[in-house]
Amino acid sequence: MIRGESTLRMRHIGPLGVGTLPTRPLASRTVTGTRLPALRERSRLEWRITDGGDPTRLLEDFLAHAGLPVRDLTAPPRTPGPDAPAGATVYLSTAAAAHALGAPTGPASPVPAVPDLVAVVHEPATDPHPDRPPAAGGPTDGAWWLGPWRESWTPAQHAAAVEQARTAIARGDIYQVNVVGHASADYTGDPLPALARLATLPGARYGGVLQGAGWAIGCASPETLVEVTAGRATTRPIKGTRPATATGRAELLASPKERAEHVMIVDLERNDLARVAKTGTVRVDELYGIRRWCDLWQAESVVSADLADGCGLAELLRAVCPGGSVTGAPKHAALAEIAAHEPVGRGASMGALGWIGPDGIDLGLTIRTAAVDADRVHVWAGGGITWGSDPDAEVAEAAAKAAPVRAALAGPAGTRRPA
Repeated sequence: MIRGESTLRMRHIGPLGVGTLPTRPLASRTVTGTRLPALRERSRLEWRITDGGDPTRLLEDFLAHAGLPVRDLTAPPRTPGPDAPAGATVYLSTAAAAHALGAPTGPASPVPAVPDLVAVVHEPATDPHPDRPPAAGGPTDGAWWLGPWRESWTPAQHAAAVEQARTAIARGDIYQVNVVGHASADYTGDPLPALARLATLPGARYGGVLQGAGWAIGCASPETLVEVTAGRATTRPIKGTRPATATGRAELLASPKERAEHVMIVDLERNDLARVAKTGTVRVDELYGIRRWCDLWQAESVVSADLADGCGLAELLRAVCPGGSVTGAPKHAALAEIAAHEPVGRGASMGALGWIGPDGIDLGLTIRTAAVDADRVHVWAGGGITWGSDPDAEVAEAAAKAAPVRAALAGPAGTRRPA
């Protein structure tokens, strides 16, 4: 069972080890060995699609009421008052984002204990070590057991879904779509150290654990969904994968299929930002850079724009969520294709998770992410499908993405059931 009170343990991965304090996790890309201030939970919002309403508007209203400047993301920063919050951790599911757009939300989540929207407002803590969890690999791991993985579809069914996507592309319904599969495994013991191990995976730009009553999310994502600093929004879509070898890097750089797929998503992200940007300010700062995550090379671009005057959080989220790299183009048509062919809901995966503070926003895309309920651990993995996709290669790519996550969850002791 998940134990302890609802806390956040999340931060940018840097020279520090796994964050053991609820810190300002995602706002700085220059984390040093200096301990960051401890925070504690002040208030929390949890919402599910069945509750009704627009989650992006509910989120903006909640954070504004808490004292965070989210009504106008272009306004000059103001000096926070003595009771101002340090910031908030925010999680938004793919289904919630689709719901906000009036698009298909897909099948039911396999982990319904996880809400579709979570916002945790933090304030400075007087106790320097509030609710400190056991460190990853700590003594509770001795009781940890992770059972065999059970896939929600077979490799043949996954390959068939890829073929169905290619058929939709041939009809002209879509240009590209992301197809995602799911697997789950029974567990016993405390899952939090296992989820915390995800944050140590190489290349995890957004790493940590968010938990609530009866659920937890562990993230090792390398992808920025959206970052806002001084009124400029930036997204860093990732699309294109090869093994992290010299040959794999050369193949990724030389592949016309991967580059075409990537550029298609960059164009989609440019269009998404343009909906909330000042005219003429959208630019591609970097195209098709090669980054490493665990034992994989991935292609990443950087797209940015100045937000239009008065743009608020809800408007921004409706423009960029769900992320283009995990949906497809056109986005609404891709979401319909996803809803028709994926076997189970995306749950905690392919959504948004990060930090909203007084001086900016930093939300990662929840790829390379696991979720836990009272009985099972859940993981998701997939990839973008174009007309040139090979079904067997797409199945293998999804397995390669999931493998480091599954290995981290199992831990160094493997999956031996405790006596």
